[in-house]
Amino acid sequence: MRMRTILSASGVAAVMAVGLGATTALATAATTWTVKPGGLYTAKSGTTTLTDTKTGAVLTCTSSAAAGKLKSGSGLANPIGTVTSNTFTGCTGPAGLTFSVKTSATSTTPWKVNATGFSSGVTTGNISGIHATLTGTNNTCKATVDGTGATAKNGKVAISHSNSAATKLKVTKGINLHSYNVSAGCLGAINSGDPVTFKTTYTLNKAQTITSP
Repeated sequence: MRMRTILSASGVAAVMAVGLGATTALATAATTWTVKPGGLYTAKSGTTTLTDTKTGAVLTCTSSAAAGKLKSGSGLANPIGTVTSNTFTGCTGPAGLTFSVKTSATSTTPWKVNATGFSSGVTTGNISGIHATLTGTNNTCKATVDGTGATAKNGKVAISHSNSAATKLKVTKGINLHSYNVSAGCLGAINSGDPVTFKTTYTLNKAQTITSP
């Protein structure tokens, strides 16, 4: 049976992936930030996709939820916020397998929300510290998603936020995400060391305005 299958990450971005991404060419080289109102937040998304960019396999989850805290005020330095939880539901992957996703984001080991550029009301940046494990039905297919190594806990995704759509946070791509410790049950749909990317849009429970400085 031919497998151009599905592998969708949960977060990890698995997680949740809540991360602000790579700076655009037009963005200013900002160093301080203003966030209003900031504070505790929750966020939900619809479909999330984790794609192995080498094999083309996609893992899809029907929804994701995240929570954390944003700093409030002006003259803020990075990180401007944290992600303390990121969960995924309805995840399917290779050969129609269902998957569970567990991420490392907790209140004691939060992921960091970093801003890197600002232009025309749009802030770009990244979420860093990402680590997630994917487990298929009956442990058939297992994999870890991280950055430079299976236990590095330095995975990173690009994010963007527009003040004109102030409740939306877009996760636009993986920056250094790779799959590790991939089991034989994944049938070559993903392989250890393969680069992966993650995309979704989260809706925040309250509008946030981010500017620089």
